[in-house]
Amino acid sequence: MFELYRPGQSFLHRLPAGAKVLALALCGTVVFLIGQLWLIAFCLLAALALYPLSRLPLATAWAQIRPALWILVAILIAQGLINGWTAGAFVVARFAALLLLAGLLTLTTRVSDMIDGIERGLWMLKYLGLNPAKISLALSLALRFIPVLAQITAEVREAQKVRGLDRSIVAVAVPVVTRTLRMSDDIAEAIEARGYNA
Repeated sequence: MFELYRPGQSFLHRLPAGAKVLALALCGTVVFLIGQLWLIAFCLLAALALYPLSRLPLATAWAQIRPALWILVAILIAQGLINGWTAGAFVVARFAALLLLAGLLTLTTRVSDMIDGIERGLWMLKYLGLNPAKISLALSLALRFIPVLAQITAEVREAQKVRGLDRSIVAVAVPVVTRTLRMSDDIAEAIEARGYNA
């Protein structure tokens, strides 16, 4: 299973996965309800402080922000030009805090525990005719497909580079979609063959 989990014995590592998912949802709601820059800055610093408390280096926190850095810069510039630089800093700080908190969840929680926690938290969906076990299976398969899709894309791009077609979006996208759909059918048949019943 693809996961970013870092083993540890901190208080966040020991918390139940369901409680952490719920806490992330609550924190995300609070962050979006806050309307003052100094409060958002405090939330951002608090999210940063949780990394050393979880015995994770601050470099790990930076690794959570770095992939989205260009998006954050683009948001800052767009908001700064339209609504002012204070509003731009506010929006960027809000998204950075959310990224840090979400990263902390994935770093201190095994994917399997997270899926189990989500399944237990969705028990009320039974009364709507939905099956929480099937939803958790779909989530775990989606998480598993992230690295698989990246690998398939890399393989297709490498093959198309030999043909001189690696810059063509269609030449890369069509084989990726075809291979992904074929793999999805294989997985569905494998689940059915094993008699999986959620």
